[in-house]
Amino acid sequence: MEGSDITATSPSSSSSPPPPPPPQSAVVLSPCAACKILRRRCVEKCVLAPYFPPHDPLKFTTAHRVFGASNIIKFLQELPESQRDDAVSSMVYEANARLREPVYGCAGAICQLQKQVNELHEQLAKAQAELVNVQCQNANLMAIICMEMSSQNNLAETTSFCDEGNLGFSCEHPLWA
Repeated sequence: MEGSDITATSPSSSSSPPPPPPPQSAVVLSPCAACKILRRRCVEKCVLAPYFPPHDPLKFTTAHRVFGASNIIKFLQELPESQRDDAVSSMVYEANARLREPVYGCAGAICQLQKQVNELHEQLAKAQAELVNVQCQNANLMAIICMEMSSQNNLAETTSFCDEGNLGFSCEHPLWA
């Protein structure tokens, strides 16, 4: 009996604490926003849980109003996991646009943005044309200034008696004083 007491007491007498319990990945602390709103149990492999966190129920509510939960689930199951996050973002954006503008939805926003881009292209083209016009005016002014300066220099040279043909006399000194 003494041997059995030693084996039973030896692990408890050691200084190391007992090993921690294994992590429980199957336990969901809080159901995702989709499962909360649908009032169903959120399972471990819930398709909606990664994209509709419990702290953001409005995200799922908006998408659910427009597309419906079954359509969202079907759509996400058909997509590869790498594309699901973008798909959910797109669905939420489309749903918000559809709720704001029931007739045109996203298409209305896209048309408005395309119109704005076209207007900006027109403004850019006008600004570039004005820039070219100002550059041409600047070049013309520079050409006129250069022509006037060269004509004044030519006029000064032809009207001056100070050239090599004046036999060494300088115009700067008067001939009689």
